[in-house]
Amino acid sequence: MYVIVILAMIAGFLALRLYSVLGKRTGHEQEPAPRPADERAKVTLVQPRPSADSPADSVRLADGLIAPGGEAGVRALIASDRQFDVPQFVDGAKSAYRMVLEAFWRGDRDELAWLCDSDVLASFEEAIAAREAQGEVLDNRLVRIEKAQIMSAAVNGRVAEVTLRFEADMAAITRDRDGNVIAGSMTDAISTNDIWTFTRDIGSADPNWKLSETDEA
Repeated sequence: MYVIVILAMIAGFLALRLYSVLGKRTGHEQEPAPRPADERAKVTLVQPRPSADSPADSVRLADGLIAPGGEAGVRALIASDRQFDVPQFVDGAKSAYRMVLEAFWRGDRDELAWLCDSDVLASFEEAIAAREAQGEVLDNRLVRIEKAQIMSAAVNGRVAEVTLRFEADMAAITRDRDGNVIAGSMTDAISTNDIWTFTRDIGSADPNWKLSETDEA
């Protein structure tokens, strides 16, 4: 079974500090309650498609989920990992996108460690620490994910990587230690465009994909 794992993004007041690491973002969002591990797995779990399907089937049924120029890389990935399914992967990636953002907004380092690789995690932890030192709290909400599309895919040795573009609407407020609003508004949703890359060792028994790179579109 496939667990799509992903990390990261920054909204509102802190977005300007993390463009180079997490991509361009402006939005307003609320803080959700932490999820237990079993619920996290339920959110991101992806069922493998039946073994009778061919690599061509997953690509053919992608319905716009692969950007022009990305199909060859996806076919190569499916040839190396016969359980990789495009629609299911994208659905899981969208769930992970939301989970990463929400974990960052509430400063949940454990959740982020489960979702991303060490380099991306370090960037998030640094941003969270800076926010905490200033007594800032993000009150953010992911309004909707308008689009998620695979831009490219590749297999280098045992390591597979998939890069997706996310287009989303967000709302965000940054509050000070006293609860006063210092940035953002809950009445306006802001469009964001992010490019995230996920990697996995396809030779490993570990089914998890982790966020390994972020950028702005």
